[in-house]
Amino acid sequence: MGRRRRTTIDGVSPVRATVQVVGRRMDAEHYRLRDFLTRTAQPYEWHEAGSPEAHGLLESLGLVEATLPVLVDGDRTFTGATVESIATAWGGLQPPKRAHYDFVVIGAGPAGLAAAVYAASDGLSTMVSDRDVPGGQASYTAMIENFFGFPEGIGGAELARLAGRQAERFGAELMLLRGVKGSRLNSRHDEPVELILDDGSELTASVVLAATGMDWRRLDLDGIDELLGHGVYYGAGRSEAAQCAGQSVVVVGAGNSAGQAVLNFANASARVTMLVRADRLGKTMSAYLIERIEHHPLIDVRLETQLTELHSNGDGVAAVTFADAAGKAETRPVDGVFLCIGGRPHTDWCSREHVLTDPAGYILTGQDLLATGTPPNCWPLDRDPLPLETSRVGLFAAGDVRHGSTKRVAAAVGEGSMVAALVFTRLAELGVTV
Repeated sequence: MGRRRRTTIDGVSPVRATVQVVGRRMDAEHYRLRDFLTRTAQPYEWHEAGSPEAHGLLESLGLVEATLPVLVDGDRTFTGATVESIATAWGGLQPPKRAHYDFVVIGAGPAGLAAAVYAASDGLSTMVSDRDVPGGQASYTAMIENFFGFPEGIGGAELARLAGRQAERFGAELMLLRGVKGSRLNSRHDEPVELILDDGSELTASVVLAATGMDWRRLDLDGIDELLGHGVYYGAGRSEAAQCAGQSVVVVGAGNSAGQAVLNFANASARVTMLVRADRLGKTMSAYLIERIEHHPLIDVRLETQLTELHSNGDGVAAVTFADAAGKAETRPVDGVFLCIGGRPHTDWCSREHVLTDPAGYILTGQDLLATGTPPNCWPLDRDPLPLETSRVGLFAAGDVRHGSTKRVAAAVGEGSMVAALVFTRLAELGVTV
């Protein structure tokens, strides 16, 4: 179980020079590539297909008839580029290097990456698996301004990229765009946890951390599925802000991620309508964001208002209808709709029989499992669950997926760091010498 150091980086590449991309903004797969580049902090220049700039670039490469999107990375050109093809070309999508790890982290958000940094730096064989890019929902945030130690703020994607590189530098493996789709948790508590990855490969771990965060909560509106990626997006739309200069957009939501999105668009000269179900922003948003939103001339906040209808022009979203608490409706032309309406815990990979949750699906840990004064019936040991340990011995949970979490980046980092220390207690129980 020795510490391993690598000079190459598999999961999170160092930032490359700015790449050039030609594509169609309203194509869902082209948006997915643009979003991938943005949330991995990879600089790029977007050239809309059909524009003089796009035609000139393709003509210079002899690719006027090439399949879009086209991505130019130095002397390498990719036609029909996809997230998977680019990730593979840049050294990602590698198989696990081991069949067994001391510590496996499911989820590469702030909690998971913090746990990986500290566990790997203490010599544990460590692997992080995520079906998305690093950062979780934090990667959608243009600027985290209240994170300890960064007085000027730091972008969510940049924070995740640096944390991923730091974890890898200590020897952790990052397997991105490949998550855990299943687990076998019904084995004896003194045996390793078995995990099944999205590609069907299997591995085991002495200790596992669930840091899977949340999926965006879906909005139930007619026609929304057909418009996703065609002007309607879940998340804060970081990749779209520059494309929306001078345009009209709607942001739905009232949390900090919605507040950052609204300011990001407005600061890029977009006209923003913010739809909020509550009667004030202060219920779910930090004061410093509220103050800026209230004083920004391009932001129109509509309280006690809900999005009720999406209108398409055949290519993408063209207008929206929203209504206030009194039922007064208004239809407004828009160029983009961004849904930042909170999330639901991502726990579809684990059995609810062995991992207890609250009614909303958030994983119960530590003292929350002792609500009746004693551990749950499924708990097999004489000792109580450790802090952040779930009802399955050796499986911990941290970050947004955990019941009672504060939904803050700093809190998630703290929880992940705490689990990295608790791993050693569990390894000692298993007789594993570190």
